[in-house]
Amino acid sequence: QVQLWESGGGSVQAGGSLRLSCAASGNTDFIGCMAWFRQGPGNEREGVAVIDTNDDSTTSSDSVKSRFTISQDGTKTTLYLQMNNLEPEDTAMYYCAAHPQSSREGCSERLQRKHFIYWGRGTQVTVSS
Repeated sequence: QVQLWESGGGSVQAGGSLRLSCAASGNTDFIGCMAWFRQGPGNEREGVAVIDTNDDSTTSSDSVKSRFTISQDGTKTTLYLQMNNLEPEDTAMYYCAAHPQSSREGCSERLQRKHFIYWGRGTQVTVSS
């Protein structure tokens, strides 16, 4: 089992920045992929970015690629999302997710298919124009 807690959300004006953190505890040694998802009002949950914890390779959605950066602390216990140049469309609940190492899917595929078994409760990000 892995437990995830997000923090760092808040309210900012367009163009501002926020840094989200996700603290992981439990059997973190077995984590293979860690990711950020978001769900805005009336929208489906969408993948924002994912990192392979073994080699730190990352994939981000096209809508955030030039503005958001996902990273981890190297111990699989803390995940970050640096968000710059925020837009009102980024307003959403942001969720941290993790999945054990598996040969069945790569981390990019997991992000697209939302195949993660561990989820946090989310942190709200609100961007005003």
